[in-house]
Amino acid sequence: MKIGILALQGAFIEHAQVLDRLGIESKQVRKPDELKGLDGLIIPGGESTTMLNLANNYEFIEPLRRMGLNGFPMMGTCAGMILLAKTVTNSDIQTLSLMDIKVRRNAFGRQPDSFETDLDIKSLGDIPFHSVFIRAPLIEEAADNVEILAKLDNGTIVAVRQNNLLGMSFHPELTADSRMHEYFLKIVSGNK
Repeated sequence: MKIGILALQGAFIEHAQVLDRLGIESKQVRKPDELKGLDGLIIPGGESTTMLNLANNYEFIEPLRRMGLNGFPMMGTCAGMILLAKTVTNSDIQTLSLMDIKVRRNAFGRQPDSFETDLDIKSLGDIPFHSVFIRAPLIEEAADNVEILAKLDNGTIVAVRQNNLLGMSFHPELTADSRMHEYFLKIVSGNK
């Protein structure tokens, strides 16, 4: 199994380190032709506008959209989830429009408002998942075909799955817990 990590901007190195700990081959993807031969793709957190501008400049948008629509597994964390969303309510950025979710950028505030919390994610078992939120988006709405994986105590949706696509508001790569990545790898394995 080989997992690509979109390496235009953001926390791509941290995702590679998690995959390395799991014994999974990864590849940092900087050009569309490097998408060939991959079994799945992680779109990391970072700055969503910058990431989308770079994705447009390097002509990633159409290949990624086509791959996602054809069942290729993708995991988006923080800004990566914004790229996967069909609608961003507080921005006019053009996303990949793959997940039937409506998200709001920087929903929890600026950098000083970043926080950590434990989430109950039934798909990962009974042990709470320690989650790091940095200038995080939130999911305002999820269509009926989207499985809600996690919410904050106040009901805010922060992790979802839609078929081959996985999106979360937080940064699982910034913790020692690799269960979110392992969950994605199960999606990838089931897609083969």
